[in-house]
Amino acid sequence: MDEKDYIVQIIKGNEEAFQKLYELYSSKVYNTIISYTKNEEDAEEVLQDVFVTIYNSASTFRLESSVSTWIYRIAVNKSLDFLRKKNSTKRFGIFTSLYKKDSGEIIHESVDFIHPGIKLENKEDSQLLFKAMDSLPENQKTAFILTQIEGLSQQDAADIMKVSRKAVESLLQRSKANLKKDLEKYYPNRGKSSQKSSN
Repeated sequence: MDEKDYIVQIIKGNEEAFQKLYELYSSKVYNTIISYTKNEEDAEEVLQDVFVTIYNSASTFRLESSVSTWIYRIAVNKSLDFLRKKNSTKRFGIFTSLYKKDSGEIIHESVDFIHPGIKLENKEDSQLLFKAMDSLPENQKTAFILTQIEGLSQQDAADIMKVSRKAVESLLQRSKANLKKDLEKYYPNRGKSSQKSSN
């Protein structure tokens, strides 16, 4: 059974097919989501939302499309929606956003997020990179996450984002330029020694 058959079966209410699709994609989708949320609990919540949407929207899937593109698109949209809601909640005031509505517990935001796929020796750099990514516009951030962190091709990213490959290339160049500018604040001397030695 291929991925499109799973979708057909899900439309018929086949829970086993849904389980198989979840097993195929959940870890990939989770990695994409956590690059946006930078928080495991939030990523789990968005992941659940993504697969509920997949189950409920299976009938809207066009069979000539790629299943992975469709799933990634849902994941990206849900992640961006989640961040927009989170950011709008923050605007209601710092004090109220410090506490969970139900329990009154203080929420601890992790500023030193480390992506689970990052190698140990790169952890410090990755913390600063993910911090800098917060300041990128949505499209630049998505192009960067899909191609540079998830390792998808520019064409795959273009299909997911519903833009041209040229547009992804342009977004990628701008995201890298913006990140470089931001990261130079933390590493003011990086690259200078190599410039000196080449003179």
